Amino acid sequence: MPTLTPYENYMRMMRGEMPEYVPAMMDGGGTMGMVWEYNKDWRPAMGTTTPGEIWYDMFGVPYVSEWNANNGSLPAPGQFILEDITKWRDVIKKPAILENIDWEYCASVDLPKLDPQYLVSAGPSIGNGYFQMLVAFMGFDNGLIACYEEPEEVKDLLTFLKDLNVEMAKEYIHYYKPGMYGMGDDIAHDRAPFVSLDIFLDIFEPMWRATVAPYKEAGCLASHHNCGKLDEFIPYIVDMGFDAWNPAEPSNDLVAIKEKFLGRLAICGGFANNGPVCYPETTEEEVRGFVKEALDLYSPGGSYAFGGFIMGPPNDPVTAVRQSWINDEFEKIRYSYY
Repeated sequence: MPTLTPYENYMRMMRGEMPEYVPAMMDGGGTMGMVWEYNKDWRPAMGTTTPGEIWYDMFGVPYVSEWNANNGSLPAPGQFILEDITKWRDVIKKPAILENIDWEYCASVDLPKLDPQYLVSAGPSIGNGYFQMLVAFMGFDNGLIACYEEPEEVKDLLTFLKDLNVEMAKEYIHYYKPGMYGMGDDIAHDRAPFVSLDIFLDIFEPMWRATVAPYKEAGCLASHHNCGKLDEFIPYIVDMGFDAWNPAEPSNDLVAIKEKFLGRLAICGGFANNGPVCYPETTEEEVRGFVKEALDLYSPGGSYAFGGFIMGPPNDPVTAVRQSWINDEFEKIRYSYY
């Protein structure tokens, strides 16, 4: 029988130590002090739950839900607020809500509600990641063209956003004293990054590095969220000080990454949640087999947390039952690896 709680076991992995059994990606707990809960005008860039509803983030970007992708949010197609990157200063302004955050009050309300057995997790930001905000403002086509044609303007825009994030980080660290930080920026698709390594290093890497820096300087553990295939960016993510990466999709060479950065970067995920697991002809036995296959492949040596999810409408009974197979199989076998 295990002697460590799931959280204690997860923290071993985050510190680069050998866990007692295979952690789940969510064992780190959800104890994030979310300042926007106490500022009604704050709308994060993700999280609407009403299909078909159009709502606006703090910059005025309209968002809609995609019900078939677990109700994830995305910028409303064809309604982008910035067409010409050289005009960004006329369009993108510091949101008024950022002038009115009573950090001391928010912490006084938030912190007593958090479970004391967990570290306080930090994740306040002015939207999604830097690449995601660029394409939210401009769309993928204009955003990517801007990176090629006007890189200095793109850097100026992202520096403006970065400075807001760093300003918030300092306040959050002071009042909340977090032990863990989570940052995300979905800069890749299933087959490759959306930008070249050169563009990443020139434009986006400095923004990521500067954003995580205050948390690392404060002694926080850090987790980086990035979907898709971005093998070539991983060494830089490790060098920035991130201790974990999720959802670490199998389109990446996770075995090689794990071997190279064992004890320095925890691989969280390792499950193809939009592949055959979603197919209607895939059997329960096969779905359960995918779980065992992932644990057999990625758990040896530690530095791994399983994250098995299935994409689909949240109210779809087929989605729900397949998720139950994944969860059940993981719980059955997670204690038999170490």
